[in-house]
Amino acid sequence: MMTRPFAIVTAFVTTAAALTALGTPASAAITCDTAANTGSPFYDGPSASKKYDARFSNSASIPNLGTHTPQGAGTWYNWDGSGKNLLLVTSYRAGADSQIYGIDPATGSTVGVVAIAEAHVGGITTTKGWAFVAGAGSSIRKYRLTELRDALKAAGTPYLAQVGTARNVAGSSFLTSYGDSVFSGSFNETGRGTMYEYKVATDGTLTTQAGAWEVPTKTQGLMVTANHFVYSTSYGRGNRSNLYVVRRGQKDLDAAQLSCFRAPSMTEGITEYNGTAYLVYESGSHLYSGDSATLNVIPRMHKATASSLTSLVP
Repeated sequence: MMTRPFAIVTAFVTTAAALTALGTPASAAITCDTAANTGSPFYDGPSASKKYDARFSNSASIPNLGTHTPQGAGTWYNWDGSGKNLLLVTSYRAGADSQIYGIDPATGSTVGVVAIAEAHVGGITTTKGWAFVAGAGSSIRKYRLTELRDALKAAGTPYLAQVGTARNVAGSSFLTSYGDSVFSGSFNETGRGTMYEYKVATDGTLTTQAGAWEVPTKTQGLMVTANHFVYSTSYGRGNRSNLYVVRRGQKDLDAAQLSCFRAPSMTEGITEYNGTAYLVYESGSHLYSGDSATLNVIPRMHKATASSLTSLVP
């Protein structure tokens, strides 16, 4: 992450120059609510926005922040066959294996850690018997859920190899799934990115669907519901992030119904579990937590009811 200048703003930003300076989209057509609380929020650093503080609260701690940096977030229902569920978080370390953490949403405890091949691992998701993880470059790896389950239950940090070769795609900076589709797209620091939908076959093969979605500048994570996309966008340890709630249906952001509001610095993956949205931050990593330029040091996930977000764009 690069550190960028930061200025406190307490009103709507409408000029392209101001938006660019604050790490938000350079399009004046999209404005984000920046009105912040004056008191101390429930997290480190200054308040991101009233809308954020009213919706989110603390959730589970993320392990291994002293060695790895969190990125992707996913959900795995009935992961062990007994009706229990998991939140999955991916984390990277340059020059070393990446990791997958299984976190019990009921208790916040980490139930297992698995090592996988090195990559930035910007997203993880599960569907149709497979875990899909953002791989090196613009690629998506797949892992059998039965093998991932066994690895999470094993002692220590066992290594899990991907199945076959990674699938090259248009962009895999972030990814998630909904039903039998994987959604994966590109991070763009200076303009809007693109995202594609891939249908998942029973053998894990991904088939590209026609037409790209336009996604906000600096998209780091995505949560999909029946009617909405919720994008997590950020860049720079000294800049606040943004959350975009977009009504599904229009692939052009300028034509879509949407709402945007400010979030703490360095948001990453976001996932939905049982009506709750869980948001991951990389700011708690050893790379950033000791840096005075990091605006908000957050070593745990934050959570909000998904409906409190999607109701912003009915």
